Amino acid sequence: MSKNNHKQPLHPTRIDLSVETRTKVVGLLNQTLATTLDLKTQVKQAHWNVKGMDFYQLHLLFDEMATELEEYTDLFAERITALGGLAVGTARVAAEESIVPEYPFDILDGKAHVTALADRYAPYGKSLREAIDKTGELEDADTADLYTEVSRAIDKRLWFLEAHLQASEIQSEDEEAAGKKEKAKHK
Repeated sequence: MSKNNHKQPLHPTRIDLSVETRTKVVGLLNQTLATTLDLKTQVKQAHWNVKGMDFYQLHLLFDEMATELEEYTDLFAERITALGGLAVGTARVAAEESIVPEYPFDILDGKAHVTALADRYAPYGKSLREAIDKTGELEDADTADLYTEVSRAIDKRLWFLEAHLQASEIQSEDEEAAGKKEKAKHK
C-alpha cells in the first residue's frame, strides 16, 4: 500500500462502510493520489520539453493528458474525504509514494517522450486494475467504480501513446524488409 503510511484518524461519516474498510480504502486511494499527481507532473514535463516534427500535436496531447490527470486527482481526493480520510496530496508525498519511475530529463524528441510516458502509463493502469479488485474485495463498489472509470480512460490514453509508437515500429519493419529485398536483388 503506502510507503510512508500517513496514519490518521478517520472523521465520522454516515457512509455504511466499517472503519476498517474505510481505513484500507483511504490508504489505497492516497497511494493512487500520490501516483496520479506524480504522473501528471511527468506528463507536464513532456509537454514543456517535447521537440521535433510532431511538436505541436504532442504538445497539445500531453497538455490534454495532464488536464485529465488533474481531474482524476480531484476525484480520488474527494473520495478519500467522503470516506472520512485526509487526502495527502503534496508534491513531496507524491514523489515519495509514487509507483512510477522518475521521468528522464535527457530527452527532447517526441518519440522518446511518447515512449517514456507509455512506460509510465502501463504500470499506472495496472495499479488501477489491481485497486478495482482490492476495493471490490473490500465491498466498496463505489470506489471500485471510480477506479474502473479512471482505468478505462488511462487504457485509452495508453492506446493513443502506443499508436504513435506502433506506426514507427511498422515503418521500421517495412524499411527493414525493403532493405532485405534490395539486398536479395543484388545477389
